[in-house]
Amino acid sequence: MKKILVTGATGFIGNYVVEKLLQLGYPVIATSAHKTKAIEYNWFTKVVYIECDLNNVDDNINYFVFFNKPDALIHLAWQGLPDYSESFHVRNNLPVHFTFLNNLISNGLKDITVAGTCLEYGLIEGCLRENMDTNPAIPYAIAKNELREKLQKLPVRSFSLKWIRLFYMYGKGQNPNALFSQLDKALENGDPVFNMSGGEQVRDFLPVEKVADYITRIALQDTLTGIINCCSGKPITIKEQVKNYLNERDKHIHLNLGYYPYTTYEPMNFWGDNSKLKSILSND
Repeated sequence: MKKILVTGATGFIGNYVVEKLLQLGYPVIATSAHKTKAIEYNWFTKVVYIECDLNNVDDNINYFVFFNKPDALIHLAWQGLPDYSESFHVRNNLPVHFTFLNNLISNGLKDITVAGTCLEYGLIEGCLRENMDTNPAIPYAIAKNELREKLQKLPVRSFSLKWIRLFYMYGKGQNPNALFSQLDKALENGDPVFNMSGGEQVRDFLPVEKVADYITRIALQDTLTGIINCCSGKPITIKEQVKNYLNERDKHIHLNLGYYPYTTYEPMNFWGDNSKLKSILSND
């Protein structure tokens, strides 16, 4: 059975991916920047944990050997989120992550899965398909897109690349500044009102447990490679998603729509085409 290296293991998605791999019986090598945080997770004693801070990547180190020669990598690590507009994504993260991944590939890793973002598409409205041109508008998305392009320029026969474009998600452990984390906090505090945007933006949402399941299933298969959207394929307004979220939990709070302005780095209406994902799921 494949030995899987998971970077960003203590992150929002990484935690769920590690748990999913363990449920399926895969041996996991988990890594993150701080062991003190990793120890707090239920999976810590069930994995091989190797601390590694990607801010200090050293290309003189053979990371393939350093991580016990994994059979596959699920690369979820990325520093500085959710500050999507900061230039360090391009200035610092892009070269660091390319150096790290190129080092692993050059030293023998044959199978890598990397988390990208739907923001790589840029300000395109409507249903987003993997074969569309990209035109990212903010540093985070620019850095991700350029990382993918640099990886795709490496010798194609030396490794398999699955680039997962993540759309929107929610669940326990998400950044406290995220919409649904703020909503949960308002409900917990008993607030009578929840301030949000107008809520008319159309998006594509999945619970993080489902995202982790899809990431795992994409990573473990070899039939489809390249860019793969990880999404529901079902457009819904943010306002409706929030209402559904409240109804599912039998919670009530007044939504103060229009309190916050709409973001300028996202189109108003977009969602993902999940045909490739469905093809992978149907072959399991």
